[in-house]
Amino acid sequence: MGIGISPPKTDHPVPSDWPTYAKQRIARASLSRHPALMSTLSNGGPPLDDDDTHTPPWGKNGIGRYFEWAAAKKRAFDAPMDIAKLRARRAAMIGLTYDEYVLEILERGRYLSAADGTRIAEIIAKRPVRY
Repeated sequence: MGIGISPPKTDHPVPSDWPTYAKQRIARASLSRHPALMSTLSNGGPPLDDDDTHTPPWGKNGIGRYFEWAAAKKRAFDAPMDIAKLRARRAAMIGLTYDEYVLEILERGRYLSAADGTRIAEIIAKRPVRY
């Protein structure tokens, strides 16, 4: 098998003229009777038990309103093509991303311009560090 473990003994011998897939199927069936071999021959997939370190996108306390919030965010950020182009162009002119510009409109109801330098600087300062 390639990892130093001899194949388990089956209840009946496998003829050498059988196809490879049949030999592998019989070997897998016999491995299921040997849990110690199964742990060493794991495919490296995720564990089937709950993992305490994994946090799903909706958090630890159940799904709650995650999908409703996700749909609301999608509706808020989606705009007709001509409006999205206009917002993207304005955002690029003042040095913000499209998402930052739209978020400012949604949160504060203000359409930023070059005259709003202090607010633009605050938004840029909140950006995460990019490597």
